[in-house]
Amino acid sequence: MSREFPAVDRPRTVEHILTGVQTSDGAGVKLTRVLTQNLQERLDPFLMLDVFRSDDPKDYIAGFPDHPHRGFETVTYMLAGRMRHKDSAGHEGLLQNGGVQWMTAGRGVIHSELPEQENGIMEGFQLWLNLPAKSKMVAPWYRDFSADEIPGYVTREGVSVRVIAGTSHGVAGAMTREDTEPLYLDIEMPPGSVFSMPLPSNHNAFVYVYRGEMTIGGLEVKEHHMAILANMPETDGVLLAARSSARAILVAGRPLGESIVQYGPFVMNTREEVFQAIHDFREGRFA
Repeated sequence: MSREFPAVDRPRTVEHILTGVQTSDGAGVKLTRVLTQNLQERLDPFLMLDVFRSDDPKDYIAGFPDHPHRGFETVTYMLAGRMRHKDSAGHEGLLQNGGVQWMTAGRGVIHSELPEQENGIMEGFQLWLNLPAKSKMVAPWYRDFSADEIPGYVTREGVSVRVIAGTSHGVAGAMTREDTEPLYLDIEMPPGSVFSMPLPSNHNAFVYVYRGEMTIGGLEVKEHHMAILANMPETDGVLLAARSSARAILVAGRPLGESIVQYGPFVMNTREEVFQAIHDFREGRFA
């Protein structure tokens, strides 16, 4: 269905453009960490964004064997490939093309994410979303969304939008969160198209371009680059333009404004809480 959407009269500018760092995680999965730990306060409530894409099984076949988390949520968006999830809370699911896995680690969970393919492209994103202090010790929770369960719409200019979280132009996404109010859109733009999205001026936001290139706030952002959007009180949203075919994710959310203390897979508010998380994990208390 084609949709109209409101204009953004005072679009945000781009504060900074970055490419991330090449790294590996799990049992050697190659990936690019675009939102790194030094950006956590600037992009609060988002803690990390990993981008993975390879058609070489050696880069991903070992996957992510059992590992713990506490204090935040993981959002995995699979563009291509198949990944099996199992965790210590008894959840199991298969994440595949176009699907999303949303997991609340809460007070503690041990999970694995292992490829269910031996060849072909494995591509997607994993985003870490912080939990407020009051919710860091909630019970673990998990849900898989198939590609068909992700709402979407097409604008009159032919821009295709998938709404993973939040609400975009009247379309409610697959997930909502009251405290952090995350918006997570996958935007596919045909040549010569424009897309605007209203955003609260106090929400932190970024765009990661993963196909082609886009103009954001008058600045060109190339493929495999992330644009951090400036926070200015007079702005009312973001404006994207594409001269040729392009695709990007737009992520925004309300900052929690709380202290962030991370040690590996544990993200709490104090050092003492992190020490407790390590102790609880070693004592087998993550269920």
